[in-house]
Amino acid sequence: TMGNWLVNHWFSAAVLAAWLGINIFLFTYYFLFFDRDERYFYTRTILGSALAWARASAKCLNFNSMLILLPVCRNLLSFLRGTCSCCRRTLRKQLDHNLTFHKLVAYALALFTAVHTIAHLFNLERYNHSQQATDRSLPAVLSKMHLQGSKWLNPIHSNQTTVEYVAFTTIPGLTGVIITLALILMITSSTEFIRRNYFEVFWYTHHLFLIYFIGLVIHGIAGLVRGQTEESMEEVHPRRCARYLTQKDEDCRHECCKDPEFGSIPAESWKWVLAPVILYVFERILRIWRARQKVVVTKVVMHPARVLELQMHKKGFRMEVGQYIFVNCPAISLLEWHPFTLTSAPEEDFFSIHIRAAGDWTERLIDTFQQQKPEMPRIEVDGPFGTASEDVFQYEVAMLVGAGIGVTPFASILKSIWYKFQQADQTLKTKKIYFYWLCRDTEAFTWFNDLLASLEQKMAESGKADFLTYRLFLTGWDTSIANNVALHFDTATDTVTGLRHKTIFGRPMWNSEFAAVATAHPRSVVGVFLCGPGALAKSLEKSCHQHSSLDPRKVKFYFNKENF
Repeated sequence: TMGNWLVNHWFSAAVLAAWLGINIFLFTYYFLFFDRDERYFYTRTILGSALAWARASAKCLNFNSMLILLPVCRNLLSFLRGTCSCCRRTLRKQLDHNLTFHKLVAYALALFTAVHTIAHLFNLERYNHSQQATDRSLPAVLSKMHLQGSKWLNPIHSNQTTVEYVAFTTIPGLTGVIITLALILMITSSTEFIRRNYFEVFWYTHHLFLIYFIGLVIHGIAGLVRGQTEESMEEVHPRRCARYLTQKDEDCRHECCKDPEFGSIPAESWKWVLAPVILYVFERILRIWRARQKVVVTKVVMHPARVLELQMHKKGFRMEVGQYIFVNCPAISLLEWHPFTLTSAPEEDFFSIHIRAAGDWTERLIDTFQQQKPEMPRIEVDGPFGTASEDVFQYEVAMLVGAGIGVTPFASILKSIWYKFQQADQTLKTKKIYFYWLCRDTEAFTWFNDLLASLEQKMAESGKADFLTYRLFLTGWDTSIANNVALHFDTATDTVTGLRHKTIFGRPMWNSEFAAVATAHPRSVVGVFLCGPGALAKSLEKSCHQHSSLDPRKVKFYFNKENF
């Protein structure tokens, strides 16, 4: 399986390896540099190895801060995807792992922030200790140099200074506290639970990234960590002169009489983040410009269980199956943009989304459209984004698995397949579709049910009833449903969904499902597509390997996890 993963995801693997390699190189190179370079000989005398830990992690923080914005430049990614349309689809699909990479970089930022902060707490403690020392040790002598003007090495000049005082009164201390808090808030508010249930919380706290970048650029300006200047190195090199510092006579005559002089390490975070910030500013301007283009809502359908369907039209809008758009409703919030999977097919003359009530914004949007006002509320759309899921059309037999809200993209796919099938489209190789729908309750997906029912009817009318076989697995069911099913067991349609295919209670037995498909299509190549949780992906991938024949002329199962 590792081999298969590398074949399908070589680009992701290469990016990951390069990213890890650069992080390791930067950390090791700068750790050794600050741990050995003689310009920092005196700095190390006070701080020890904590200097190298702080500086090496700072370099990695700069590098990752440079990368963090790039995966969220959606229009830039769409542009790249467009320019490499001649590349293999696997390469284009790798661009859909942008958010995974974004999260990975964020975790690296959290790790290096922790290292950087802890190292500087040690540094402050050591600076403080050296300042308060009364002996003639080298750290104590170096810490008293501020008494002779601007030659200081130790930024703490008073015996009353505390760590808290430095943290809240110096530029590096204060900006460090602010950007660390911003990072903690951004990471904790972006968990799956909060994104799914309180999108607004995630959306607003994520805009603390502005504070993060401003703080990052200002953070190093004060230059509290210093090293010996080049001129001073030539005059009084520490290898020659360090030992004389602790035992200096009043009438000193030798070449090491002069005190060493120190200078700040120039602030350089801005050099790392300037280009990505400019790119991101362009990205936001482009989003605003695209959002200003007029969207006409052509039809509003209110489905059961508070699911709102919006059918829209926008000049020049071209979509593919499996793509998504970002939607904004200025009447509710000028700033909030929410992502929705497209549920229409490219063959239709409109594009549509289905919005279920999940959070304040969606509740208010549904209420706004339910109020039946004379004029419709204005909708702004940015997109579409994501790589088309056109792989589905490349297989003779396709097994589609949608779990929970993961059925949404299959609305687009199933409709599109039906249109292609009717029009005898040459690009469609599909002869048979098996669709598995797993959900706790069908209430929230009555609209999808209706779609399946209408497809079922159309196929039956054109004598192609066996083109689509689907099974609905109800994973969360209660006794009232069970009793109802027992009463109506011999009816022609299903009691839960009203469809011709019966609902199955409980989870699917994948082994028997795959075995049945393998028996029905002994010589076919079967594409298995999932939009659902990771645990399900693992068991499907396992079933694909188990049921694929070693004989190249016999059945083969290929697993594709869609990244909607």
